[in-house]
Amino acid sequence: MKQGLIRFAVLGVGRIGSIHARNIARQPGARLAMVSDVDEAAANAIAAELGATAAGLDEAIASAEIDAVVICTPTDTHADLIDRAAAAGKAIFCEKPIDLDSARIRRSLDGVAARGVPLMIGFNRRFDPSFQTLQARVRAGEIGAVEIVTILSRDPAPPPVSYIKRSGGLFRDMMIHDLDMARFLLGEEPVSVYAAASALVDPAIGAAGDVDTAVCVLRTDSGRIAQISNSRRAAYGYDQRIEVHGALGLLAAGNRTATTVTAAGASGFTTDPALPFFLERYADAYRAEIASFVEALRNSTAPSPSGEDGLKAQILADAATESARLGVPVVLPHS
Repeated sequence: MKQGLIRFAVLGVGRIGSIHARNIARQPGARLAMVSDVDEAAANAIAAELGATAAGLDEAIASAEIDAVVICTPTDTHADLIDRAAAAGKAIFCEKPIDLDSARIRRSLDGVAARGVPLMIGFNRRFDPSFQTLQARVRAGEIGAVEIVTILSRDPAPPPVSYIKRSGGLFRDMMIHDLDMARFLLGEEPVSVYAAASALVDPAIGAAGDVDTAVCVLRTDSGRIAQISNSRRAAYGYDQRIEVHGALGLLAAGNRTATTVTAAGASGFTTDPALPFFLERYADAYRAEIASFVEALRNSTAPSPSGEDGLKAQILADAATESARLGVPVVLPHS
């Protein structure tokens, strides 16, 4: 893309935006130049901490001193900011999802393609060291042809109902990560989706029109199956496990704990609990995805996960939502 440091603006410096800002500031080949947030105090604080300039959205996107933007604002602003950044010729990293409407996503991707700017979507779990290694070993043929992918993803506690009401629903907000991971591991595109869901954790979630407990089964044209289990509650911590079963064996990646120390006594074996939530569990992945984006820009290669990956995960989430509503499998349209 260019010689010298790639100059970044982070748009939105809440929980995930501040993580990305700090990772950019520490990333070789990159410089955090600007941060922007509707909360000016938050923007000023992170700018002072990391040696950046606090700026308005318009200024950050239009600035000739910015090469790339990282979009961490609320979901309903993502597509518009992608359009604006693409029109300004900026490289774009956007947190998932691009939008809650697949047709709107497609319009943004068409604009990005027309302007020839790089776009990467923040499916950070692809960069988790264990999941990334597992996928590489599956692709290398270690367990033969993939037959069943099993993904368990359970949050320690439900989010506030105020968040639920604007999230797009469990399938589009929470399971979308697992739907992307299923695509990452299956090696083939799903052709049908069956989902079932309930509100068992918090009655207020059901009253808000969402679910908090769900399963989903994806099937590819050759018959490969992915099964996903989600819950908004896990009393034992943040539960993130993957298993891939193939013709020659099995590969699995388990939960991460603060240490690997095990204590043994008359009452049995004990270990540290699983890491408490996603910021701790995926800290390495967040660093690695920014490093991957920077490397792609410096080498003028297409970043991955792409905008198309974002769209395909959204289409799966839409199908799962519809399947759970109707109680029947949903056949996916041919793309």
